[in-house]
Amino acid sequence: MKRYPAYDPPEYVSWKTDESVMKAYRDTFIADPNRKKIVETLDVKTLLAMYEGMLRNRLHDIALKRWVKLGVISKAWLGTGEEAATIGSVYALDRRMWKDGYRTDFVAPMIRNAGACHEMGMSLQSMFRGYLATEDSPTQGRDLHIGSLADGVMAPISQVGDIVAVCGGVALNFKLRKEPRVVITWIGDGSTKTGVFHEAINFAGVQNLPFVGIIQNNQVALGTRLEQNHRGDFRDWPECYGIAGWAFDGNNVLDAYAATKLAVDRARSGQGPVLLIAETFRMGGHATHDELEARNTFSKELFEYWGKRDPIGCYETYLIECGKNLAQDNVARNKKKLKENNQKVLDTIEEKVIVEVDQAADEALISKKTRQPHPESTIIGVYA
Repeated sequence: MKRYPAYDPPEYVSWKTDESVMKAYRDTFIADPNRKKIVETLDVKTLLAMYEGMLRNRLHDIALKRWVKLGVISKAWLGTGEEAATIGSVYALDRRMWKDGYRTDFVAPMIRNAGACHEMGMSLQSMFRGYLATEDSPTQGRDLHIGSLADGVMAPISQVGDIVAVCGGVALNFKLRKEPRVVITWIGDGSTKTGVFHEAINFAGVQNLPFVGIIQNNQVALGTRLEQNHRGDFRDWPECYGIAGWAFDGNNVLDAYAATKLAVDRARSGQGPVLLIAETFRMGGHATHDELEARNTFSKELFEYWGKRDPIGCYETYLIECGKNLAQDNVARNKKKLKENNQKVLDTIEEKVIVEVDQAADEALISKKTRQPHPESTIIGVYA
C-alpha cells in the first residue's frame, strides 16, 4: 500500500517485507489444525474484502490525522497497527440482516476499533460526521462515540470496561429469545482492570451467554506500560472464569479471523462465552495529542519490532505470494506473472478505497459548514 510520511509511523513509511517475519506470519495460523482448516476455506472474494477493510480502516484514521494537522478537529483516537484484530474478527461474524431488521450478530467496538463500524455497514460519511459533531451525525452532534443499532453496532462508552456489561445484557436477550446470535466486543488491556469487566465476564460465564470478548493487548493503557499495571499471562484468565479462551496474533488478519470464527461458532451453538487475547501494539499515542509521549514510553527497538509487523503490509505480501489468482479471470502462466497480476488487483482495490475515503471526508466537511446542530435540539432525547 502507499505510505504517507506526514501521517504514517516512521516504521511504516520505510516498511519492507522481512522474510523472517513473513515466515512466522504464514506459520501462525497453520500451527493450529482447526485454524488452518478455516483459513483454507476462505475464497478469494473474502480474502480481498478483508484487505479492503483494513485499507479502509487505515485510511479513515489517516484522514482524521490530516484533519488534526489542519486544525479541523483537536484530536483523534486511532487504531494504527491494530487493524487486523478488528477486521479479522468482524469478518468471522454473521453480518446478514436478522428478521427483526437488525444485523444477526452485534459488535461493541472501542473508539479505536472504528473498522468494525464501516465493515458492519455504517457509512464513512456518518463516521466522519461523528467527529465533526454535525446535525446529520449518528448522535446529532452530541457525542463522537458513535454506533448504529440497525447495523449491529453499539456505541462505545468512555468508561471502556462498562461496555462488557452492556454486551452481557444483549447476549442475555438473544439467549432468552433462543436466537442463534452472538455479541462481540474488544477491551483494552488497561480496561481489564475495572471491576465491571470482571463482573460482566463472570456473569457471561455463569449465564452461559453467546458472548465473545477480545482483550486487545496493545501493551499500554493511556501512557502506562503493561508491566506497570499487570502481572501474569492473559491466556490464563479464561480458565479463571471457567470459560473457553485462547490467544491469537493481533497483527495477522487470518489468525484473527480463524480464532474468532472458532469462538463465535462455539458461542452460537450454546456452549457459552469465549475470551480471546489479541497480542498487538499501538503504533502511536492514546490519541493524536500524545504521540511524542508514546515514543518516550517505549524503546525505539520495540517500535521497530512491531513496525516490521504492519498488519496491512504483511497481509499484502501474503496475498501477492499466496499462489492464488486474485484476479480469478486472468490466468497467469508463471509465478512471477501471478505475483504481478495479484499486485495489480490489490493496487486497484487501494485506489478505489482512497477515492471512497476522500469523498466521504469531503461530504462530512460540507455537513460541518451547512448542518450544525440547532441549540434547541439539546433537550431532545434527554430524560429526567
